[in-house]
Amino acid sequence: MALGATFAALRHRNYRIWAAAGFVSVIGTWMQVLGVNWFVLAETGSATSMGFTVLLQALPTLVLSVWGGALADRVPAKPLLIGAQAAHALLAAGLAVAAVTGAGGLPAIYVISLATGAVSAIEGPVMGRWASTLVDRDSLGNALALGSLTNSAGRILGMSLGAVVVAAVGPALLFAANAASFVAVVVALFAVREGERHAGATAPADAAPADGGIRAGFRYLLGQPVVLVALALSFVLGSLGRNYQVTMAAMSDGPLHGGASGYGFLSTVFAVGTVLGALFAARRAELGYAVLVGAGLLASGLQIVAGLAPGTLSFAAVILPVAAAAVVIDTTVGARAQLDTDYAMRGRVLAALAVTGSVSAAVGAPLLGWLAEHAGPRQTLVLAGTVTAVATAAAGVALDRLRERKLAHRLTRVLAVPAARPVRRVAATAARVVRPADAGLAAATAVALPRPTVLAGASPVALPGARRGAARLRSGRAARAAQDCAGCAPHRGRRRSRWTGLRTPFAHRDGCPAA
Repeated sequence: MALGATFAALRHRNYRIWAAAGFVSVIGTWMQVLGVNWFVLAETGSATSMGFTVLLQALPTLVLSVWGGALADRVPAKPLLIGAQAAHALLAAGLAVAAVTGAGGLPAIYVISLATGAVSAIEGPVMGRWASTLVDRDSLGNALALGSLTNSAGRILGMSLGAVVVAAVGPALLFAANAASFVAVVVALFAVREGERHAGATAPADAAPADGGIRAGFRYLLGQPVVLVALALSFVLGSLGRNYQVTMAAMSDGPLHGGASGYGFLSTVFAVGTVLGALFAARRAELGYAVLVGAGLLASGLQIVAGLAPGTLSFAAVILPVAAAAVVIDTTVGARAQLDTDYAMRGRVLAALAVTGSVSAAVGAPLLGWLAEHAGPRQTLVLAGTVTAVATAAAGVALDRLRERKLAHRLTRVLAVPAARPVRRVAATAARVVRPADAGLAAATAVALPRPTVLAGASPVALPGARRGAARLRSGRAARAAQDCAGCAPHRGRRRSRWTGLRTPFAHRDGCPAA
């Protein structure tokens, strides 16, 4: 695709406004994440306490996202989003006050973190559904890819600026900056032109009603096996193949002997990889299930290679494409979850996607940590990569069957191109070894193909696969004697099968003894 197509979603005025505001908000969010982690670590000196703070922010997603999805499908989005931004700003300001005055101590930080997670859990599906209306259907995949790019770039910039600010003046300024960043989102909500938004497609008659609540959302998802397989694959890849914050730290502290500086370097490389992955996804004309399976297999294979990497540089060289593949996987799953489901159910589907991501992180991080501690970091990466590769292959087969075996047709087209001629020669050789071309071909043809009915004096009809006109006989030749049947014998076929190299049999003429 051309460079202009990479940023196709930016042609929509509403999306340009929203992307700019989102970039500012993402920078502020990651500044606050760094500030909270630094504040808790400085107060307690315990990495466990810091991890508990992160868990408090993620825990509400497991419980409240389904409610947020139901609200997204039933309540106007703009008032909810404005209220959510105001709540985020107040909570960030509360963190700034607690950091400056020390009021409430760590319990206040924990309570605010839990409340922030609750607001995000309700807000996420609402914002996702509303943002999908800022572009048309053809640009939705590109918009999601650019959203991943915005998040990745905002994360790098936010963490970099946050590290400088927290070292100079402390975390309070980071919290205040994040509170101010939500003003940009509110301004964007008012600046979006309602008349230029793109409404979703009307739900089919047999779809579950939009006002059915959470249970209707579950019933709808149970009737979407393709989406369920994609979510299941996202869970496996997210839990065993995505928690690189754990495995990178274990590898850097263990066999790579990189220490804290090595872990920081690997984290930077991983962040750069996410940017490259977002650019790749944005350049794709369509993010389909073939891209999902291909990225999953690539990430799984490279994860196995990462477990065998001898040093920090070689490990970083493998981590870079793994991070890119991870973003492609996330973007593809998000795009298919929205494009392949009814618009009336989109909020609840996005809620299911958010829950899947949270559960995969909650399950995968401690599991990978336990494996790294007991089996070793290298063995953990190899084992997890093997499991995800098998799961991805199984999901690919399931998706192919559910989508009417499109993969088989694609393989057929691939084998038909000139580059596949060596493969066809091997197949032809194997077929001749198993069954010679001249031996028993007529018997096999008689069993495999129905005998055509030929009227006296009429030209026979060529069997499927025969070249048009090659099996047709002129009316004058129909009167030949049976002993001249050599002209219509099977071995006289002029066309070879492009798969096995065997000649294509033709129909026998009327009156032939072999018929």
